[in-house]
Amino acid sequence: MPRLKVLLLALATLSATAFGQNANQARPGTLNYIEGQASIEGRALSPNSVGNTELQAGQYLSTANGKAEILLTPGVFLRLGNDSTIQMVSPNLTQIEVRLEKGRANVEVDQLHKQNVILIDLKNGQTQLLKNGLYSFDADNSTVRVFDGKADVFSGENVQADVKPTEVKGSRELVLTGEPTKPQHFDKDKAEDDLYKWGSLRSEYLGEANVDLASEYAGARGFYPGWYWAGSPYGYTWLPGDGLFWNPYGYGFYSPYYIYGGGFIYGRYGRGYYPYRGGYGYSGGRPVGSGYVHSGAVATHPSAGFSGGGGFHGGGGSHGGGGGHR
Repeated sequence: MPRLKVLLLALATLSATAFGQNANQARPGTLNYIEGQASIEGRALSPNSVGNTELQAGQYLSTANGKAEILLTPGVFLRLGNDSTIQMVSPNLTQIEVRLEKGRANVEVDQLHKQNVILIDLKNGQTQLLKNGLYSFDADNSTVRVFDGKADVFSGENVQADVKPTEVKGSRELVLTGEPTKPQHFDKDKAEDDLYKWGSLRSEYLGEANVDLASEYAGARGFYPGWYWAGSPYGYTWLPGDGLFWNPYGYGFYSPYYIYGGGFIYGRYGRGYYPYRGGYGYSGGRPVGSGYVHSGAVATHPSAGFSGGGGFHGGGGSHGGGGGHR
């Protein structure tokens, strides 16, 4: 065989192998990142645990002086703060349920299909996440905060089927005291604590990995949406099935189909990217509305750091939560 053909065949084989490695599908409960001290059922976790360790039904994940990130359904990340503990109640794709036993956890929801039911339990109630957004939970204070999005909160230690939920929307929080209360407004800027900022940085890293992998898979055969392994320090990132999705921190997640169809990449992570949290929607891979400054194929929003009411719309995919609760 001619030497050139051998080289091309070897490169093709390496490329296929790389795609195969990237396409390993993670399941709900997969550990995606740790920092500092963390353990599952008392067994210490290390960076080597990332990507190949799953939190099974009934198991506990705890942090001491550290933080951890686990994957829920594709496009949904749970991040655990210092000195915190969660229990995985149900790691199913259609209904995933996590109980926060101690400390704090944030949940970033970048895509939610109507078949998905995502439940977060506290001692005095249960929350169902209904829309894309960012949600914060404090077990020590029995508080549910919605930075962006919408949730139904069911009060009480034993939630019954006939309990009417309290709707909590963006910039509102609800304290679960056992007595009926109304959601109260909170200042999102003042609520940007250490866990929030850590989640924002993780989100930026995952956005960087998404741009690289989405570009690799643009036009490639055999692509299907879901979690894709991006290697250290990223872990798994998310590739949506179609369109462009802005997450609540202002970073974009692109589908390979969007890029292959000629969709713009808005900004460059770490190279002139400005987070935008406004309510622009997308139709056919193009922005609806105005306000973008174009520079070749790269655009950045002029109102850098704007923190408006979040609209999280991609060129495809379903939005809204599934019905029902435990």
